[in-house]
Amino acid sequence: MAQESLSIAEVSRRFELSEDTLRYYEKIGLMTSHRRPSGIRYYASEDIGRLEFIKCMRDAGVSLEALLRYMKLFSEGDKTIQERKELLMEQREELLHKKELIEHSLERLNYKIDNYDKLMAKGCPKNK
Repeated sequence: MAQESLSIAEVSRRFELSEDTLRYYEKIGLMTSHRRPSGIRYYASEDIGRLEFIKCMRDAGVSLEALLRYMKLFSEGDKTIQERKELLMEQREELLHKKELIEHSLERLNYKIDNYDKLMAKGCPKNK
């Protein structure tokens, strides 16, 4: 099976991230890429797998600092398994808290929208 290899433009489109974001991730040490003899940047399968994880975590609101810490621990190998697990558990707790806040906000919004629906059903106020 051939190893997947994608250009920065292809990775940018696939993950809906700007090329600048990908370059920034490399600059801070979150991502790696490789260079062809021509100097063109490309991403191998393992880089793409790493980016899938990063994108998922960023979409959920995990900070770059937490991801950098995780990736550093990951690069140190099996001796950091417990520490990585603990970091992921901390992040899960933070996300659960954020989820509660979002659910509360949605309840408030739904309540307000329902009130407007009731007002509009009564015919007031009318927009002119």
